[in-house]
Amino acid sequence: MGDPKFSRKKYQNPPHPWQADRIQMENDYVRHYGLKNKREFWKARSVLKRIRGQARHLQARLRYGDKQATKEMDELIDMLRKKGYLVGEDVGLDDVLNLDVEKILNRRLQSVVYHKGLARSPSQSRQFITHGHIQINGRRINIPSYVVGRDEEKTIEYHHTSPLSDELHPERPSDEGAPITISQKMKKEKEKKQFRNRRR
Repeated sequence: MGDPKFSRKKYQNPPHPWQADRIQMENDYVRHYGLKNKREFWKARSVLKRIRGQARHLQARLRYGDKQATKEMDELIDMLRKKGYLVGEDVGLDDVLNLDVEKILNRRLQSVVYHKGLARSPSQSRQFITHGHIQINGRRINIPSYVVGRDEEKTIEYHHTSPLSDELHPERPSDEGAPITISQKMKKEKEKKQFRNRRR
């Protein structure tokens, strides 16, 4: 069981410490999503691994007609839909297995605040959150990795006591339209790299 004062590690380190492609990929995610370090990326990847592992286990049980597995599948899909990892009503285990780490990272409060246009960049979004400028349902949240549910997403705004609640505050982003998603930024940068490599 272990000492209750020391919680267990909730993520897995990479199996091999020195792999150039993996290190480059992790650095890209850390930079684009404004993560503090690679540990935050490893945590998101471990969450995805647990979800997909549970889905594969349920698939195997469903092949044998396990009624309890059907109930657990519905609960899993409902939970993922509430957290925003899945969208739509007609979803199944195949959709769960198609999830990627970007789906997990995009539901972090840090990413949602940026996508809503409350910050100019993911790094600034993290700063606003940790400094207590963001609230959900009127409650201040200062944890960038907080998983935002679909119902909570509409209630994200500047905290009423924050100087940023003033529309004339210089650090507020301009209302020129919602920024592109982090996934789109990563895709564009990847296409630019491929284009430059072809020209060499």
